[in-house]
Amino acid sequence: FAADRKRPLPFLPQLIGLVCGRASAAERDVLENARLRWPAVRFEIRNVPVQGVHAVPQVMAAVKELDALPEVDVIVVARGGGSVEDLLPFSDEQLVRAVAACRTPVVSAIGHEPDSPLLDLVADVRASTPTDAAKRVVPDVGEEQAGIQQLRERALRCVGGLLDREERGLASALARPVIQRPHRMIDEREEQVAAALERGRRTLGHLLDRADSELAHTLARVVALSPAATLRRGYAVLQHADGSVVHSPEDVVADEELRARVAEGEFAVRAVVTPPA
Repeated sequence: FAADRKRPLPFLPQLIGLVCGRASAAERDVLENARLRWPAVRFEIRNVPVQGVHAVPQVMAAVKELDALPEVDVIVVARGGGSVEDLLPFSDEQLVRAVAACRTPVVSAIGHEPDSPLLDLVADVRASTPTDAAKRVVPDVGEEQAGIQQLRERALRCVGGLLDREERGLASALARPVIQRPHRMIDEREEQVAAALERGRRTLGHLLDRADSELAHTLARVVALSPAATLRRGYAVLQHADGSVVHSPEDVVADEELRARVAEGEFAVRAVVTPPA
């Protein structure tokens, strides 16, 4: 009877086991209401006595047989209303223990709402009537289709919203100047490169002009200080026959032939020694 022993029913059972009386109102209620809710539903039916001395063993055997079929997803034990004595087989201990031992979820649909046999307490789900059992074991196809339609509409709205957001983002990206005029950045950089090149040329030109001016000044100083410039001012350089320069009168002997080098060339001279005064 413990609540933690109760197992949930499958959402959409492929095959439903039904234990009920032959040609009973309970069988008709379960089948008709289940097929109205889900036309494709399938049943594996076991017709057994539901009252009297043979009810307990045959209901037990039917429940065990259906529980042994792996394709059966849920078992419904159904019976219409009746007196307390008529419903006593569904409070039998052997039947109650057999249902508790089932591996397949069991729905108890015995009698009407006021009736409460022990089978209701041990079953995984208690249905107030066989009609209620049909509503519990299969979903309503109309409700499921409406739910699917709602999910489709919600999915369409989500996808539409996503597409609209991405389209706005794409339009915003396409409206950016860098996309509309992709060469603009290159043109701006080209102008900057041209300006930098022109500045570099001017700077290099100024450096070359200054270096040329400094070189000219240095050359003028070198020329002004060179021996050739001194010779052009009227000076001459006397050299011995071996090419050595005469530095003082003591370096010259009488009648020595010397060479005088002037700005425009050289010529020979002879030394005359003048005695000191």
